[in-house]
Amino acid sequence: MAIRQLSIFVENKKGRLVEITKMLAESGINMRALSIADTRDFGILRLIVDDTDKACVVLAENGVMVKVTKIAAVELPHRTGSLNAVLTVLADAGINIEYLYAFLSSHGQGAYVVLRVADNAAAEKVLTDAGYNVLNDEDAIE
Repeated sequence: MAIRQLSIFVENKKGRLVEITKMLAESGINMRALSIADTRDFGILRLIVDDTDKACVVLAENGVMVKVTKIAAVELPHRTGSLNAVLTVLADAGINIEYLYAFLSSHGQGAYVVLRVADNAAAEKVLTDAGYNVLNDEDAIE
């Protein structure tokens, strides 16, 4: 049930990010979530989009380095301590999180948290067993 995430190498120079988002926008690709981590010279833009395959083609045709990574994502209710509860479930199961980021539910009832872990299936099972809704590609692009 993992979600496919785009990881895009972005040079840390003026206008580069706008070029990439323009490519996607002009191709009719909707971004649902994003995160960017940067260093002095480059960044890694992580995206969840409504058409991963098309985005890969568009970016590659324009010389942009892109990689598809499967990640886990879980729905969080809108209440204090929700993130901590999910993180505790994963920690208690011995699952390490490499990185995470969040985006709002299109239904306005909470948020989704994207989790990069070594074993998506194990994280998804632990979360499902704990009563959480784990997302798939279709959920993430609604």
